[in-house]
Amino acid sequence: MAGVAQQAGYDAFLLVSFGGPEGPDDVMPFLENVTRGRGVPPERLAEVAHHYHRFGGVSPINRQCRDLLAAVGKDFAASGLDLPVYWGNRNWHPYLAGTVAAMTAAGVRRAIAFVTSAYGSYSSCRQYLDDIEAACAAVGAGAPQIDKIRHFFDHPGFIEPFTESTLAALRSLPAGAQRDAPLVFTAHSVPVSMAAASGPGGDLYPAQLAEAARLVAAGVAAADGRERPWQLVYQSRSGPPSAPWLGPDVCDHLAALAADGAPGAVLVPVGFVCDHLEVVYDLDVEAAQAGERLGLPLARAATPGTHPRFVSMITELVRERSEEPGERLASPRAPGLLPPAPGICQNACCRPGGGT
Repeated sequence: MAGVAQQAGYDAFLLVSFGGPEGPDDVMPFLENVTRGRGVPPERLAEVAHHYHRFGGVSPINRQCRDLLAAVGKDFAASGLDLPVYWGNRNWHPYLAGTVAAMTAAGVRRAIAFVTSAYGSYSSCRQYLDDIEAACAAVGAGAPQIDKIRHFFDHPGFIEPFTESTLAALRSLPAGAQRDAPLVFTAHSVPVSMAAASGPGGDLYPAQLAEAARLVAAGVAAADGRERPWQLVYQSRSGPPSAPWLGPDVCDHLAALAADGAPGAVLVPVGFVCDHLEVVYDLDVEAAQAGERLGLPLARAATPGTHPRFVSMITELVRERSEEPGERLASPRAPGLLPPAPGICQNACCRPGGGT
């Protein structure tokens, strides 16, 4: 194929992410994209818009995607992977359909996609697969085949950066809180019906989150010579009170810790690969304010972002999918309790098992 470098059948790399506003005028159109068809009332959109406006109407996610794409390109080159890199979003510019059109025009025929979510669920896996399919359908004849990289919640390249940043966060607590501070692992809540997805998705989302949290906690214990209590909690709920969502809520858990006499806590946003608005507002603002009210010192662990080990993990996952036949897995996994995620996301994976 003229003009397109190939690696074991793939001729491009595609970063797929959620998207976010990049200025005040983008905020409401972006939120309308995110919530279209879900019946979210205008007053709720206005409330969430306020979170974005607190940061100048700019979500950090697009900048982080640009930085990650640049880092991946450099790591590919250093590793001998000759693949052009592309980026497309679900909810804001650059939209996925436009990126797929550009890939088609460049002659790309088969691409490997990395989605900025480590886990399996409808919103963190299946919806991205549906978005990729819809983008290819919108482009029409000649659109490339796009394969999604597997869930990577237990990959050392995901676990090790969180372990490192959790240790750094512990060291940043007041001296009297460091020894006995518990770890509070957080992830975006979803409706219970979505977490209980039918088919191969099962209850993968909370199970995979709990496994990732366990692996990070074990790494922290090995490094500082002692085990400490930890809990998986949830944040960023957006549904009506009448609908059950995964819990407990992070701020409720912080209140319980304070009541039990915890000297402090470390928040570990294990559900995120980079700093979404939900991290910098829901944790760095709301949870931080709750900790201050409760007299509970808090520190927040950094997300992987462009950590070199996380970037090299992406290269490993591309090689795994490119060079190993079928579902044979080549790249490493942390010693875990869950069976390995399949190397290929199947067509029926992560379907919601009820209304959302």
